[in-house]
Formats: sequence, structure tokens, C-alpha cells
Amino acid sequence: MTDLSLLQAALLLGGVAATAILAGILAGLLGVGGGIVLVPVLFWILSATHFPPELSMHMAVATSLATIIFTSISSARAHHKRGAVDIGLLRLWAPGIVLGALTGGLAAKYIDASGLKAIFGTIALIVSINMATPKNLVISDHLPRSSLVNGAISYLTGLFSALMGIGGGTLSVPLLNGFSVEIRRAVGTASAFGFMIAVPAVLGFVYSGLGVPNRPPLSLGYVNLLAAGIILPFTVGFAPVGAALAHSLDTVWVKRAFALFLGITAVRMLMSAFG
Repeated sequence: MTDLSLLQAALLLGGVAATAILAGILAGLLGVGGGIVLVPVLFWILSATHFPPELSMHMAVATSLATIIFTSISSARAHHKRGAVDIGLLRLWAPGIVLGALTGGLAAKYIDASGLKAIFGTIALIVSINMATPKNLVISDHLPRSSLVNGAISYLTGLFSALMGIGGGTLSVPLLNGFSVEIRRAVGTASAFGFMIAVPAVLGFVYSGLGVPNRPPLSLGYVNLLAAGIILPFTVGFAPVGAALAHSLDTVWVKRAFALFLGITAVRMLMSAFG
């Protein structure tokens, strides 16, 4: 291994650890899934270390999803103990979520890096605008009556969450809240959605990345096990720090600052996709 490759490895591992700490704190502070932070920063770190550009986005998305498998279990258990997981809603949306997430993971085999960046950038921009808007989105005063409509909404939620490398909260919480689901129920149920998204999506990304050349060592398909192993302790360990900060900071301004960060990141991702 050359000095340059050692330096690249050190920068990569240090950047991954710092990103995981930030993701954990923001998850506890704002209730957003760590993936919305992990994916873009992992992508920029990989790009800065001259990682093959055609693999950077796929590896960032898949590795983020692998960590969500474990963090979502912890989060869902905590919410379930507080009675915040709506089992009926979970059963209603679970089939669509799982099928959509599996579709997303398998579709990654046929979507290039620019396509994934365009998807992430577009949806992240919408999320950032929604976060910066003081008034919550209101779609209806109840969930759709039709099981077909619920299936379509949950399928698209699983699909785009998988392609973005995020858990259940970023898309499903504002959606459920828009259908007048009480916010604690929405957040609690979305934490369980995270597991239902991550498992099939990771399986799809593992399959999609098998045999792809130039992947880093300790990679299973597009999932890098070393990076996932580094991320997990930091995201889990620092989430309580974020939760504690939520009681001492004005989260409205933190939320707006994060919306600005996410908006800038989304624009940069779109520029990279179409540049």
C-alpha cells in the first residue's frame, strides 16, 4: 500500500467517523434519519479521495442502509415501549414499503451514479423546503380510505427511501403528518418502517453490486462492511446527545439551519448529476 493510499484511507475513516457523529446528533436532535446526512457526506468524502466515481453514490447509499437496519431496531423498540408505534398503520403500509424498498435495491443495478444523485438531490430539495416552511403540509384530515392508494403511497415511499439510502422518517413522517397522523405516532411508526426499508433494500444492493469491479475491501455487493462497522457505534452513541441538546437548544433554528444545509447539499448533488 502506498503512502497516498494510506493517507486516503485515513481521511476516509476519519471523515466517516465525523459524519456518523453528526448523523447521530441530528437524529436525536431533529428526529431525522441519519441517512439523509450520511449519504451526501459519504459521497463527497469518497469523491475527495478519488474513489471510482461510478461507485461512490451506490456505495454511500447501500452502506447507509446497512447501518439503518440496526439503528431502526433500537429506535423502534424505544418508541414501541412508549406506545408510539401504530400497529394497524404498520400492517397497512408494510407490504408496499417492503416491496418498494426491494425494488429500489434491485433497480440500483440499472441506475447509474448520475441517476442516483438526481433522485437524491430532487427529493432532498423538496424535504429541505418542507423543513424550512413554518406551516406543516396538510394533505387530508385522514389516511386514504382505499387500500390501493395506501399501497401506492407506501410503495413509492419504500422505493425512493431505498434509492436515497434513508430510513422511514425523512419521507414517511411528513407524509403521515400531512394525513393528520399525530406526530408522535408518525415518528414512532416511521422508526419501524426504517427496518422494513433497510433489510430488503440492502439485499437488493448486495445483489446489484456482486461482481462489480473496483469495490473497496470488505464489501458485500455495494455495502462496505468496514464503513458500516465504523458508523454504527457513533450514530447509536451520539443520538442520546442530540436528544439531550433538544431540551436546551431552540430546535426551530437548528431545523432551519439543517434545512439550509440540506438544500445546499441537494443543489450540489443535482449539479453533480447534470454537470
